[in-house]
Amino acid sequence: MRTRPLKVALLGCGVVGSEVARIMTTHADDLAARIGAPVELAGVAVRRPSKVREGIDPELITTDAMALVKRGDIDVVVEVIGGVEPARTLITTAFEQGASVVSANKALLAQDGAALHAAAEEHGRDLYYEAAVAGAIPLIRPLRESLAGDKVNRVLGIVNGTTNFILDKMDTSGAGYSEALDEATALGYAEADPTADVEGFDAAAKAAILAGIAFHTRVRLDDVYREGMTEVTAADFASAKRMGCTIKLLAICERAADGESVTARVHPAMIPLSHPLASVRGAYNAVFVESEAAGQLMFYGPGAGGSPTASAVLGDLVAVCRNRLNDATGPGDSAYTQLPVSSMGEVVTRYHISLDVADKPGVLAQVATVFAEHGVSIDTVRQQGKDGEASLVVVTHRAPDAALGGTVAALRKLDTVRGVASIMRVEGE
Repeated sequence: MRTRPLKVALLGCGVVGSEVARIMTTHADDLAARIGAPVELAGVAVRRPSKVREGIDPELITTDAMALVKRGDIDVVVEVIGGVEPARTLITTAFEQGASVVSANKALLAQDGAALHAAAEEHGRDLYYEAAVAGAIPLIRPLRESLAGDKVNRVLGIVNGTTNFILDKMDTSGAGYSEALDEATALGYAEADPTADVEGFDAAAKAAILAGIAFHTRVRLDDVYREGMTEVTAADFASAKRMGCTIKLLAICERAADGESVTARVHPAMIPLSHPLASVRGAYNAVFVESEAAGQLMFYGPGAGGSPTASAVLGDLVAVCRNRLNDATGPGDSAYTQLPVSSMGEVVTRYHISLDVADKPGVLAQVATVFAEHGVSIDTVRQQGKDGEASLVVVTHRAPDAALGGTVAALRKLDTVRGVASIMRVEGE
């Protein structure tokens, strides 16, 4: 075993960073045995140096992250501060200084992953980020390495634990959205400002990363269609149950049937109870991968939290350190296909539409005519009337999303349609 330690700079010491530091210290001998050399925590960059950090030598603490990265003797930089800046500048500087990088920064990678990979390649260093997508769940490495010889056609997953907890609570208890969100906040699953989670921004960043790796093409955050889940109601769950479905916020990345384009999207959707993702409960994550040779694979586990995310970070750290010892690098960016990203309007899907309509003869015929005029075939219709008003639930066959959207717009203009109570896509069939 090499006696000179590999030196690691840790940027960020919050929930994840502090757990990374703890594991590096308490499992130092095991890590050294697995890597082939000792690993030394050389410095920890933080914003609040006065905060007590148990188990971390105070002399390692600094507020000057840039000076730490520029020290010249750092072998690996672990970035867990999040956000775009200063993380982007710190990571590119690390490459320039000859260090490899392990990151958990989904927002930065979704926005500037191509540029960061180019910088890593230019300087002959690694960029690893298993922790950026699904916490402890091994997902990026299987896509990038285990399935490198296969052709992935679809990645469908629950990649945000907060939203899954909320929707699961609504499903199992009948709670409304606000009530379920309050419970998620009280239990620490939801942030004080849950916007990034419930509006789908977090999941969209992860979808961009997954699509890029799965399809070997460039997919940025701006390419991902996104809808939040704040409008999902108890009535939607009741309708889903009548169809033998539940509701999940899904990240869906697909290769077009002709193989000439890809799509990436995040939105709530009804999925059959028979689908493996339907049984994912609480704050857990799960990702369903469909490939030509391997078939259907599912990856499941805790998608967030200090210990699970730190596990993924340390796994990357071990791999990167091994590469440093062997003067090698692992798999880099693979975007050789250069496939275009299609718009949401081109996605072929199904709709579940709930309408409030006048309870009188001819309404159903009017509604059916609108669907026919837009080339959308109806699968099932359920109608219930009372005191001059009625609810009409229509489930469509598969059609381009643009045609379905046009259908809904035309339905809103009918005098007999009082309102469109709910629109939800149906997936997983």
